[in-house]
Amino acid sequence: MRIVAFVLGIGAALTTTVAAAQPLSVAEVGSFHVGGRAVSLSGLPTRDVVFTAGSAPIKVDPNGDFEVEQMYVGFTKLAQPKARYPLLLWHGGGLTGVTWETKPDGKPGWQMFFLRAGHDVYVSDAVERGRASWARYPEIFTSEPLFRTKKQAWEDFRIGAVGSYKLNAAERVALPGQLFPIEAFDQFFKQGVPRWATTDAQTQTAYNELVQKICPCVIIVHSQGGNFGFNAALTAPDKVKALIAIEPSGAPKPEATGGKLKGVPHLIVWGDFIDQSDLWKRFVPASQRYADALRADGGVADWWGLPKLGVSGNGHMLMMDRNSDQIAQMIQKWMAEKGLMR
Repeated sequence: MRIVAFVLGIGAALTTTVAAAQPLSVAEVGSFHVGGRAVSLSGLPTRDVVFTAGSAPIKVDPNGDFEVEQMYVGFTKLAQPKARYPLLLWHGGGLTGVTWETKPDGKPGWQMFFLRAGHDVYVSDAVERGRASWARYPEIFTSEPLFRTKKQAWEDFRIGAVGSYKLNAAERVALPGQLFPIEAFDQFFKQGVPRWATTDAQTQTAYNELVQKICPCVIIVHSQGGNFGFNAALTAPDKVKALIAIEPSGAPKPEATGGKLKGVPHLIVWGDFIDQSDLWKRFVPASQRYADALRADGGVADWWGLPKLGVSGNGHMLMMDRNSDQIAQMIQKWMAEKGLMR
């Protein structure tokens, strides 16, 4: 019996590999911007700028009309999707939609995983990130941009302990059992972009408009994106059919639920090494209280601490870890169990 089970297991694994290797049948690839507002500036000084070496200077006038605070969204629609609703992937702070695309080690990320699992996938760059673009500071964005250092990312993303980051990659020490591909850490950090601490309201507005444009849908959020996803569901519980929060760094106050989300199943996923991070020990309780409130309302709020499920070694960027497909498969199974597949 053990031999039969082993052989069947090999067969299943081979079938999965072959299926994953099959080309996708795609109906459409495209992008759009959503949200934002018109702003007019006046009274600012002009100046002459040389844009190309050897060319004549051009007068730059910053006064005039602008479109600001919009969001960028790229999408891939399948010819025959197996999911009932499109899947929206929302990134975290100081990052962009690249979070979900090809992993820093060059392997396919969750965008490709969920396309192969049968979902139409929408990947966004939130307000002031990536292709969404910036706006002038201080005339429009009221605070300066903030830039995350590599040391901060190494420690805050629970790749290595405090003090273990070194400029020389060979001298860095990862946490024991860490599954992030540390040889690709510098490549990962090329994804880092500035962020602002004063644009949450504008970002939430754009996300809400995206939900109105695309949904009904399922949303996967990460880190800073968690709070935006929770609030988007509260704003449009008829359009958000499920919400999966990957290590959300914040959540609305529990009293905000008000029984609105009984029909919106939630899944909250946490990785490893939480007890070794003062930062994340402070962040976890907000989503715990929110999940408790959802369950008290009669809703579904499943909570996964991956080490308790036998999955160890994941830091904050678990969608980039060596076992990211294993976690994605667990999430895919959860979605299927919630009736989100055809």
